[in-house]
Amino acid sequence: MSTILTPLQSRPCLVDSSRRASICLAARKAKPIIKDDQITHPIPLKHRIPPGSWDSHMHVVELSGYPVSPGASYVPSSHTLEEALAFESTLGIENIVLVQPSIYGTDNSCLLEALEHIGPSRGRGVVVIDPATTCPTTLSAWHTLGVRGVRVNLKSVGKVPSESELAENLSKHAELIRPLGWMIQLYLPLQMMPMLERIVPSLGVKICIDHFGSPELPPPSTSQFNPYTLPGFSALISLLQAGQTYVKISAPYRLSKDKQLRDIGAITRELLRRAPRRVIYATDWPHTRFHGVDVGPFTELCLLLCASETGLTERVFKSNAEELMC
Repeated sequence: MSTILTPLQSRPCLVDSSRRASICLAARKAKPIIKDDQITHPIPLKHRIPPGSWDSHMHVVELSGYPVSPGASYVPSSHTLEEALAFESTLGIENIVLVQPSIYGTDNSCLLEALEHIGPSRGRGVVVIDPATTCPTTLSAWHTLGVRGVRVNLKSVGKVPSESELAENLSKHAELIRPLGWMIQLYLPLQMMPMLERIVPSLGVKICIDHFGSPELPPPSTSQFNPYTLPGFSALISLLQAGQTYVKISAPYRLSKDKQLRDIGAITRELLRRAPRRVIYATDWPHTRFHGVDVGPFTELCLLLCASETGLTERVFKSNAEELMC
């Protein structure tokens, strides 16, 4: 039987309580500045993101110790755990979810070593497996380290399965992980959501969708963007409202060419309106295959949209992730 960890707990704040109280009070009084659709704020992000928040999607790459898989579609630079934690400190985020990148295939060694280093009180992991060759004993050992999900990545490798093929694949994963209470994390195009909507109810496990569901967005326009024009978006909303599926709002730079994030803003606003308990914030650090990414503007947008409802910021940055991966 696997070892079941205690529920996730918030880490102690890195700022003393009296100073943090004054910072939080100032943050509540201060208002964001919106000019030319760009959002800025007088209080740094690290003092406004809720304590105990999670970056629910990031990667570690250690090429010196862990070379990429022979079938990798690209070779990124190394991005160490130390660099990851330094990046998270700029946001005031102490907890991270390590996600297996496609370049490592089913060899999860790099992720597992990093997860063992940070410990299960601060870290969770999402691995990639071959259900035909992975045994429950291995999964139980990984559970103790903090692994809470398996990833099925179709987008990065360009796979477009039929509905029956996808159902069979997900069913095999679900059968293995169901006893542990893990979730299946999916990276697939938004237009496959109607197919997924028919498959998910029979799986008996939680599902998490990467990167807004990976929509193909039109070129930037000054017209108001309607996310329901995107093929598959209505099905995504239905999946979220059914209660078994979550979505990560992450990696907008992979999707949108609009520097003002008007399309991403419209999608995020509707996701929060229709399924506030199923939306999870993440940075997608280290932004593989992209350079010079600044997560600040998107994070500011998330905080601004969450401010419309009491408690929503903590839910999107903390509670939803904990419910998914406790």
